[in-house]
Amino acid sequence: MGSNLPELGKLPPEMFEEIIYRNLGKIRKEVVVPPRSGVDFGVIEFGEFALIVKTDPLFIVPEYGWERSSWFAVHILASDVAVSGSPPMYAAVDLNLPKKMKKEEFEKMWKGISDECKKLDIAVVAGHTGKYEGTDYPMIGGMTFLSITKKDGYVTTQMAEPGDTVIMTKGPAVEASGILAAMFPEILEKRYGKDFAERAAKIFYQQSVYADAMTLAQIGLRTGVTSMHDATEYGVWGALNDIAEASGHGVLVYENALFYDQDVKKVFDLFSELTGEKADIYSAISEGTMIATVKEKKTEEAINVLRKNGIKAGVIGKVTEESGVFLKKEDGSEEKIDRPAKDPFWSMFFKASNLKKHSSL
Repeated sequence: MGSNLPELGKLPPEMFEEIIYRNLGKIRKEVVVPPRSGVDFGVIEFGEFALIVKTDPLFIVPEYGWERSSWFAVHILASDVAVSGSPPMYAAVDLNLPKKMKKEEFEKMWKGISDECKKLDIAVVAGHTGKYEGTDYPMIGGMTFLSITKKDGYVTTQMAEPGDTVIMTKGPAVEASGILAAMFPEILEKRYGKDFAERAAKIFYQQSVYADAMTLAQIGLRTGVTSMHDATEYGVWGALNDIAEASGHGVLVYENALFYDQDVKKVFDLFSELTGEKADIYSAISEGTMIATVKEKKTEEAINVLRKNGIKAGVIGKVTEESGVFLKKEDGSEEKIDRPAKDPFWSMFFKASNLKKHSSL
């Protein structure tokens, strides 16, 4: 019944359908957005208000540096709540610390998490802390972020409608290139020089759609922006398929409207070459890239408000009546774009780590 569990990464949608979605405890009518593939958060409505809820692993990678790692751990969750259009307000944190973690490391990590939460106006309200056998980086616990808003004060990927414009921010592979640049700066410096390696390291801090979502929400939720989604695993193609599946509609993408950040592509192409992956940049994990759908009459306002706030953005397609994601090529033909079978980042990362270990790069 079904396929085996994947070796790494999120479970495929069919396993959610087969195992998780059939077993969700008691069904309560106030849970209006239960767990669903392609939807970033859950929603509980009570009276005139809605509670937005999101849980993720507490993801800490010491090799990033404690400050960077803490920032990333907060923004993974903050992004998934922010795409509702309502900012995260409260946090519950479970810390299952590895035995090898030292007090000074714990202090740096926790202070980093607290400082970033403070910047985003998030209060830590509950949690658990302990040190245990069998735990190790990067998954050392979990965090839940919550937000309270009015009943109509949020959007989900289910709300995208035919005729809506599809907007992308930043371009693809932000997370893939940001992590590769942070972990292997010597490789970039050897090929492109110190100045580029230092510039590429800053891509790391683009791995958040908090600002993208909060900015776009200014044009109006549901009346302007109808859905927002963070392009994490499987990248832009995965995010577009998520929106299509969650909304029950289709997406037509214009090949000549797709764009990417030059530094991101330079990093991605180098590691693709060195690891022999020949990877598709639009299939790579991209925390920090937001895919949004907007009412056609609000498109110009949406692009203007994003660019005014320093966020690169462009129209890449539209929502259609048909199901599935299709790429309209420059010659006028159309190609169906399925959810990628794998995300190339993981292979690139582990191959680069292995090559570095054996001084082959």
